[in-house]
Amino acid sequence: MAQESIYFGKRVALLTRHFKERVIQPVLHEALGCIVETIRDFDTDSLGTFTREIPRQSTQLQVACEKARLGMDISGLSLGMASEGSFGPDPMVGLIPWNVEVLVFLDSENELEVVGTAQGKANFAHLLTDNLKEAQVFASRVNFPESHLVVRPESEKDSRIIKGISSDDDLAEALGWAIRESSNGFAFIETDVRAHANPTRMAVIAQAAEDLAARLSSLCPKCATPGYWITKRIGSLPCANCGTPTSEPATDVYACLKCAHTELREASDDARADAGRCQLCNP
Repeated sequence: MAQESIYFGKRVALLTRHFKERVIQPVLHEALGCIVETIRDFDTDSLGTFTREIPRQSTQLQVACEKARLGMDISGLSLGMASEGSFGPDPMVGLIPWNVEVLVFLDSENELEVVGTAQGKANFAHLLTDNLKEAQVFASRVNFPESHLVVRPESEKDSRIIKGISSDDDLAEALGWAIRESSNGFAFIETDVRAHANPTRMAVIAQAAEDLAARLSSLCPKCATPGYWITKRIGSLPCANCGTPTSEPATDVYACLKCAHTELREASDDARADAGRCQLCNP
């Protein structure tokens, strides 16, 4: 597949401060044969932090694009990549911590913007505590020390902060400091969700890289532009049990990013949907 890519042997700037190249570079190199060059000459935290001291001023996708362009400007390359994550409740029931990742690929010569996405359960939790034992129980629950922690005095709004805590001794020291500095005698502990400090998030970034690689490997059958992908899904497959239209789409609409070519493809190999997707059979 790599031999067929227009990006084979091309250099791609990846702007990241938190070692995302560990999961992005192998995937893109294997799929496209491109050479991913890590750019660290910019403080990406200045565009927003998950610990709230610097709020993100743009949308998730806009920030990812801004990072990619910055990497291209710094490196002088015409190809750039960058990712951006977001955290919140899951989209189904709203009870599970959820992580959405976007990974943007920009090609200035061909005027292309291709976006890979992935989402999944997040290791994203917090605790307000005044004792070490409670903090240690919390830490074990969130996969510490493989996943790092953040500690600050008083509440989640306090600007004083220690990030990247990755040992029992450091946790005890940070907790003691936060409690001493606090006016209410409590410390606020949360998971560090920067990519290098959170293996669960890094795995979702890897999935976004796989999605991006698949999109860049999909070429328009008319003009061979990369990024030929599903733009919408239409129709409904009938229920295999009762024949009622279900939530399963019947047709995928593929479209080119450059020319006007579009194509309809069956969304499933099955002519009918499982009864579990039917509002009548499975309300």
